[in-house]
Amino acid sequence: MSKTPKPSASKDSSTRRSFLRQAPLLATGAIAACAQSEQQTAPAIQSQQHFKWKMVTTWPKNFPGLGTGANTLAKYIEAMSGGRLQVKVYGAGELVPASGVFDAVSGGTAEMGHGVSYYWKGKHEATQFFAAVPFGLNANEINGWLRYGGGQELWDELYAQFGLKAFPVGNTGVQMGGWFNKEINEVGDFSGLVMRMPGLGGEVLRRLNATVKSLPGGEIFQALKTGAIDATEWVGPYNDLAFGLHQAAKYYYWPGWHEPGTALEGMVNAKALAALPSDLQAIVAYACQAANEDMLNEFTARNNGALQILVKKHGVQLRRFSDELLTEVGKTAADVVAEIAGKDPFSNKVYTSFDAFRSASVSYTRISEEAYTQARALTFG
Repeated sequence: MSKTPKPSASKDSSTRRSFLRQAPLLATGAIAACAQSEQQTAPAIQSQQHFKWKMVTTWPKNFPGLGTGANTLAKYIEAMSGGRLQVKVYGAGELVPASGVFDAVSGGTAEMGHGVSYYWKGKHEATQFFAAVPFGLNANEINGWLRYGGGQELWDELYAQFGLKAFPVGNTGVQMGGWFNKEINEVGDFSGLVMRMPGLGGEVLRRLNATVKSLPGGEIFQALKTGAIDATEWVGPYNDLAFGLHQAAKYYYWPGWHEPGTALEGMVNAKALAALPSDLQAIVAYACQAANEDMLNEFTARNNGALQILVKKHGVQLRRFSDELLTEVGKTAADVVAEIAGKDPFSNKVYTSFDAFRSASVSYTRISEEAYTQARALTFG
């Protein structure tokens, strides 16, 4: 068997000389690779830039459910961004009045706002369809319309005119019908009543000969207590108990025909949003989505206990609007909404989309949510 020859000393020496000749080239290549790596990571370093935003709201500072909902949104944004986007929340009147939120965000005084879109009907009548429509969509339905029924695209189209992007950021669920110091037995009992009610519901009451006020939340209790208004709606047991409205009126009516599922909005200045890196833009959107679910969950849970406190501890008298009254109010509401839709082509486009979704929802809800609720009542009352 032959032996494998060993490398000669001369060949080994030649290999070393070759490496030494190539070393400068290898070093140059390594330096170039490092420079290229630094260029590739530059955007990542840039994306670590920190931003500080202001959020103005239509709610009293830290008010349960609504004001704290704004706080929750700010907390989610900061946590999801690892602190790269910090949002300071201002209650109504701290930086701008409640009525000035839309203009403040549109004009860039604040990067973000938290409120309800029916407050801005003076900007465009169609804003009201994205909040609450009398005898309209409930909370689950309006979320469905916005996300999968074309509603968000219409909202985007409307708000783009004002340099804004809007997101749903919460929902109260079905609201209560309001607080009264007299019984409301028929439609005629609204005549001459001075009542706080915003949005399309307020316009319905005007048609029923009531005098309607659109007061911010922080002014409601005092107005009702002093008799500046005769009646008010606010939200539901959780928020109404926090405002102490039971101390100013004794009759508490249901159902809240005027706001069957009120969607809150988080509006963002479009330029401020575009200035964020793409990952922070996504974080703003998904934080709004998380806050939207969180608020509805909270109202669903807390309204239950608050209603028991109002009735059992404070002696509030629950009253249901009669079917006859609701039928008459519903007819007036249909007329009001149709007139709003007919004011301009865009309002009509929004209403057409909204109404088509409502029609489909009514058909399905009748054999799903509504049917189940009735079946459950057979056992649990």
